[in-house]
Amino acid sequence: MSLVSIVVPVFNNSGSLADLLNRLAQLAGRHPTDEFEFILVDDGSSDDSYRVMERLAAREERLTLVKLSRNFGSNAAILAGLEHAAGDAVGVIAADLQDPPEMIDQMLAKWREGRKVVLAGRDTRDDPWLTCLMADTFYKLFRRFAIATMPPRGFDFFLIDRQVTDLVVATQERNAYLMGLILWLGFQPEVLYYHRAKRETRYGQSMWTFARKVRYFADAFVAFSYAPIRAATCLGILFCVLGAIYSTYIIVVRIGWGMAVDGWASTMVMLLMGFGGQMLITGILGEYLWRSLDETRGRPRYICESVKQGQAHRRPLRIG
Repeated sequence: MSLVSIVVPVFNNSGSLADLLNRLAQLAGRHPTDEFEFILVDDGSSDDSYRVMERLAAREERLTLVKLSRNFGSNAAILAGLEHAAGDAVGVIAADLQDPPEMIDQMLAKWREGRKVVLAGRDTRDDPWLTCLMADTFYKLFRRFAIATMPPRGFDFFLIDRQVTDLVVATQERNAYLMGLILWLGFQPEVLYYHRAKRETRYGQSMWTFARKVRYFADAFVAFSYAPIRAATCLGILFCVLGAIYSTYIIVVRIGWGMAVDGWASTMVMLLMGFGGQMLITGILGEYLWRSLDETRGRPRYICESVKQGQAHRRPLRIG
């Protein structure tokens, strides 16, 4: 008999939680020889998600509720769930039901065959074309410059062994990109592909804003790739070369034909070729320096305001 933990980060998902728990309960019913626990992590929701979670916990003894003191982000919420998970296998799934919980059946089968990392890779998806374009571009770049084993269209839905879970939890990174970290650990992943459904209107709107996507992109590349730093170096060289060429052109024109305004040539060379390049390179370096500062502060990755544990399993309160 194995204990299977299912971790669900929750952020303004009150509309989908009841349906999600019903489908997770059905999943557990299909595996009578295993024990299940469901860990819902409220990541500072502004709706009534936590009240819904409390109502669900009143009738489901396998449910553990973790409430964070504020919104720390999906990665921190998943980490909080992993730290409170006691399972031999630990699955992570979003609360919006765009990913099918029924797929955990196949993932558990692969885990029992010996796979320690089982990923649900998106094959196709019913998201807006701009979202698909941005996601495809991001994962193509990530596969090219960071981790080649990333599925072509990425993943957010996965199941990992206890050993992998402990390694992820023990990695003390403040801005961890968990999907990259799981692949970086080196265990050969098994990828099961599926169609990602459109988010149903009754489950509310996605909280995955453009700003969050930009931060996700930056965290992923800064954590696992030197490509931005190398790009900054190359851009610096390029701007120097272009500046030299353009300066030569301006000087030739100035000597041969003259300029209508004295000082215009030198000013344009400095502004056009210098300022933009410096700002770009400084910004890239700043991303790395900020993350280094964030690591040295030693602040917790998240703070649990409260933990209400299910009757089936009791674990101590954790503060990340």
